[in-house]
Amino acid sequence: MNWHGIRAIYLYEMARMKRTLFQSIVSPVLSTSLYFVVFGSAIGSRIQEVEGVSYGAFIVPGLIMMSLLTQSVSNASFAIFFPKFSGTIYELLSAPVSPLELIIGYVGAAATKSVFIGTIILATAALLVDLRVEHPVWMVLFLLLTAISFSLLGFIIGIWADNFEKLQLVPLLVITPLAFLGGTFYSIHMLTPFWQSVSLANPVLYLVSGFRWAFFEVADVNVAVSLAMIAGFLALCIALVAWIFRTGYRIRS
Repeated sequence: MNWHGIRAIYLYEMARMKRTLFQSIVSPVLSTSLYFVVFGSAIGSRIQEVEGVSYGAFIVPGLIMMSLLTQSVSNASFAIFFPKFSGTIYELLSAPVSPLELIIGYVGAAATKSVFIGTIILATAALLVDLRVEHPVWMVLFLLLTAISFSLLGFIIGIWADNFEKLQLVPLLVITPLAFLGGTFYSIHMLTPFWQSVSLANPVLYLVSGFRWAFFEVADVNVAVSLAMIAGFLALCIALVAWIFRTGYRIRS
């Protein structure tokens, strides 16, 4: 394993975060905080509790997960798309770095950034509402698995996209709507039976539900099912990335 190559890619991507601090850190944290203030104050004044948890605290895991999904995809997709756009990807492909090492560097940096943002949001929310974490180990596990999985998805999107419009297509039209409709601001038990069934087709629901269970032991679906879903999604992303490098899809051409 070429740890020097992995370290170089990782540190380069982390340095880019420092150069764009407002865009990378301040902007997503501020946006999520505004969601928290608006929804927590406006709706929280009408909905005191959801399944025994104050509404302000109830939405915190969902907001963290929503930010984690969008930031993981965004960071990883841009990180690999820009070398393609500028033509420097050929230098990476000719360097003594294997595809696995390349992925570890890029995906590791993207996942680190999103986990860092999620941690800041968690710390900020803890100052505003009374939070408790019943299962901290499970919380960290869901946090890491989600960050890595969606960073891999972002890496795939960055390879697939051949212009900036396509780069934003999936996050804007797929990831963000699924995050909003995935139980971020509500429990599906508040919906009618028909819409509960529809919600179960949303994969983001399982991530939010499992992550919320780690906080309050409150979940819309069984935590084992949530863990199986994220593990299956991670395996699918790994398989797609392996196929991309084996075939050279949109990398060598």
